[in-house]
Parts: sequence; structure tokens; C-alpha cells
Amino acid sequence: MWEGASVLVTGGTGSFGRRFARVALNLGVRRLAILSRDELKQSEMRAEFANDSRLRFFLGDVRDQDRLIRAFDGVDTVIHAAAMKQVPAAEYNPFEAVKTNVLGAQNVVDAAIDRGVTRVLALSTDKACSPLNLYGATKLVSDKLFIAGNAYAGHSQTRFAVVRYGNVVGSRGSIVPLIRAKIAAGEPIPVTDLRMTRFWITLDQGVEFSLRCAERMTGGELFVPKIPSMRMSDLLEALAPDHPTLDIGIRPGEKLHEEMISADDSRRTVDLGDAYLVKPEMEWWVDGIGGQPVTEGFRYASDSNDQWLTADQLRAMVTGV
Repeated sequence: MWEGASVLVTGGTGSFGRRFARVALNLGVRRLAILSRDELKQSEMRAEFANDSRLRFFLGDVRDQDRLIRAFDGVDTVIHAAAMKQVPAAEYNPFEAVKTNVLGAQNVVDAAIDRGVTRVLALSTDKACSPLNLYGATKLVSDKLFIAGNAYAGHSQTRFAVVRYGNVVGSRGSIVPLIRAKIAAGEPIPVTDLRMTRFWITLDQGVEFSLRCAERMTGGELFVPKIPSMRMSDLLEALAPDHPTLDIGIRPGEKLHEEMISADDSRRTVDLGDAYLVKPEMEWWVDGIGGQPVTEGFRYASDSNDQWLTADQLRAMVTGV
């Protein structure tokens, strides 16, 4: 589906978009449009890709539906990666988070249907499951908007699906660059709670999983990869075993452990082998993927995961990040 395709990535100058662009161009896409708000990042990305003629850079915001309608013209597949992602920023600026993560998602759905886009894959987060913070709550609403978008599409060709995964190693604003910055500055590393656990995925793994889900989706699916968990204590042992820390306590909206599939969702969840699929609660959905139903009460959470990263494995994962 990628050879000769026209693809657009919202928020495409971010960590995911840049890595996705590299892979998509190697897969032979005919045209790859990058939609984002920052002209400087677009200029830097244009230079990074040596002015590849297949790349198109659109200044715009998912809050602006008219801009999306124009940008989606002639597009086959949309990868929706644009979002306000920082938990503290969303807590302090809730209206802005809603405008981008909720209203922006609705704009993407409407524009995709109006322009006849074939596939739309939206990126979500583990924080959207049983959300405690505003960021997670807005992404849960976003997930539901994209799933329901299949009903709004009616008999048109547009189909929507969602990918949900955990913390991305080394992504902009994540913990690894923060730890390294504190080490370089000779400052103590702020620690919220050493008991914390998180799902952990590399950028390459996230891009690869998203590509596979875009290929296998039929519309209405929420895909969750099987990925390992890590302990905050192990991460500090891997990156800064002898560096001083500063206990700052859990920040507003943070959890000790993250969850990607709740027990309430287990009755709609099937095991695909490499991933889980949460089926939509919609009478229109037709199961074209299959899978083995999980046990009743199943819960996929970072503290009860059966895959764990050791300090050595964490150290290897962040090499080169």
C-alpha cells in the first residue's frame, strides 16, 4: 500500500514524523506531506532529507479545519501524530489541550471524510486508558472520535483506526534526554517515585508497528503492541548509577503505573500474537482480522506485564538516542 502512495503526517516534524518519513520514503511513497506549525523545524527537516522532491511541507494546525481540507487533497493515507503531549503543560493549559487533541482530532476526521482519504491511523498513548490526567482524557476522547469516524464515514471509502503504545525512548521531552542534560550540567536528577513503572518502546519499533497496523486495519480497531515494561529504578541504574537524585514527588496527573488495556475492555480484546486488538462496540464493525479472545478480567498494565527490561537492556536501548 505504500509504493506510489500519497501520505500525510500531522505533527510530522516531531520525533515520530521524522523517523516515519525516513522509512516511508524507503518504501517508495510517491509523495509525503508534512503538516506542522513550526517553520523552523520544517526548514531543518527539509535540510535533513536533502530537499527530497517527494517531501511536501505544509504550515498548518489541526485546529484549522479549512487548512486540513486543503492539505488532504489527493492524500491516500493520513498518520495523525499531532498532539499536545506534555502532562504538566496540559494540566496548566487545559483549554489548549482540548483544542488540539479533541477538536483537532474531530477536524482530521471531518477533513479525511470530505477529501476521500482511504486510511487514517491515529497515534494514541497509554495515558488514554483509565485516564488520570487531562492529557490522557483528551486522548481518550480522541480515540473514540476516530473509532466513531467510521460510522460518520458511512458508505465512503474512509476508514479510521488507532494505535496505542507507551513511552518512546529518547523522544522529544522524554526522560532520557532529561537525565542526560542533568548529568551534563552536574545537577541532581529529579525523581518522582522510584516505584514507577512504564511501558517502553523505541522510536523505530513505534514506526514499524504503526506501518503494520495501517496495512492490516479495516476500520474501527484499536491496536496495542506487546512491549516490555521498565522500572524507574532500573533506568537510573542504567544511565546514572552514581549520580545524585532529587526527590520531587509525583506530579499532578501522574500514575505510579500505566495501563494500556483495562479489565473493562478485556471482553472486547483479542490476542493477535504480536499485539492486542480492542474491538469497537459498534454494530457496524466487521471482524476481518481474527485473534484469540483474552481471559475475562485481563488487564495490560506496566506493573503486571510479563516482559521486563533489565538495566543492561535499557542501557543498550538508549545507545545512540
